Amino acid sequence: MLVLRPLDKLPGLNTATLLLVGTDDALLQQRADSRLKMDCASELRVHLARSLPLPSNVNRPLVDLLVFVINLHSKYSLQSVEKSLYHVDASFFLGKACFLAAGAGRESHCSVHRNTIMRLAHTYRSPVLFCDLEVEGFRATMAQRLVRMLQICAGHMPSVSA
Repeated sequence: MLVLRPLDKLPGLNTATLLLVGTDDALLQQRADSRLKMDCASELRVHLARSLPLPSNVNRPLVDLLVFVINLHSKYSLQSVEKSLYHVDASFFLGKACFLAAGAGRESHCSVHRNTIMRLAHTYRSPVLFCDLEVEGFRATMAQRLVRMLQICAGHMPSVSA
């Protein structure tokens, strides 16, 4: 079983790498759009994965921030993230991982309750971000938050650590 570790690769100079893990490709593609890349001063690399473990033959850089994307309208999305968590080293959860709960704007259509996500985040001692990716303003704000977290995790913010 391959386990994703935070320091299994050498860091790149002035680069930051974000790994988005989730089942909904449309949501992941919205997160990886050019707007996210424009908000970052350093070179930003965004990698998408449906689930973990990653294939062993993939040549990938050091992952600075690991974001688990959970679609609140799909129980399959939550199950996929829960299975992926077994393939992540525990040291990733020391400030280099977070949960992104998408679809929070339409709570009446949710298949996954917010408390379930909160318990999952509490168990792994990681922050959780609730957002509605269908609204442009929320997408822009979420991109700014993720870029700020990524800069901190990559060590590009002086005097601040993950």
